[in-house]
Amino acid sequence: MANPKRKQSKRRSANRRAANAFKAPQLSVDPSDGGAVRPHRVNPKSGMYRGRQVLTVEV
Repeated sequence: MANPKRKQSKRRSANRRAANAFKAPQLSVDPSDGGAVRPHRVNPKSGMYRGRQVLTVEV
């Protein structure tokens, strides 16, 4: 069988393992319109953040 010529570095092994650790972002439900938004982000549909209007949204 073929054998590796050099030892694989710890960083290379960690990068390979880290590629399997990617997860979908957690979503939270916005109480004003019931839509799913990422936490700690402004809702792009309504412009609300933590119960305050922070963006003006064109309708």
